[in-house]
Amino acid sequence: MSVAFVKEESAEAASETLLPDRPVSPHPNLVTRAGLQALEQQLRLAREAYDAAGSIEDVNERRRQAAGPLRDLRYLAERVRTAQVMPDPASTEVVVFASTVTFHRDDGRVQTYRIVGEDEADPKAGSISHVSPVARLLMGKAVGDVVTVGNQELEIVAIA
Repeated sequence: MSVAFVKEESAEAASETLLPDRPVSPHPNLVTRAGLQALEQQLRLAREAYDAAGSIEDVNERRRQAAGPLRDLRYLAERVRTAQVMPDPASTEVVVFASTVTFHRDDGRVQTYRIVGEDEADPKAGSISHVSPVARLLMGKAVGDVVTVGNQELEIVAIA
């Protein structure tokens, strides 16, 4: 029987709605308390979107609408499962995970970033991942220390 006469699409077309897994970082999944809560919220939203897609009558549309949420469910479930909640910094003496660091660049810019987990990092909102090159160089440093990133020097001016 031709595919034109059946409601379900061909196996080849169906496989196109299976999205590849989102890559999971090989680094430890360090998160802040707020970062874990955000991951859990995203997981709930992905589950709701997947459940909503499951109620679509047309099998082809159901597969298309479920593909993204299903991929997100797999990724987020893994990230929540492997999350290691880190305590807030006990001191502002040196830069550690969850510290907020202000530094001065050679070009005169002053920037402030909080060092957080990979999934919660958002440079535009003032947070960078603990595995980013800048964060790695800043970790363990104190106010007044200078690190070199590419051809620029960054001087730490405050740690909160």
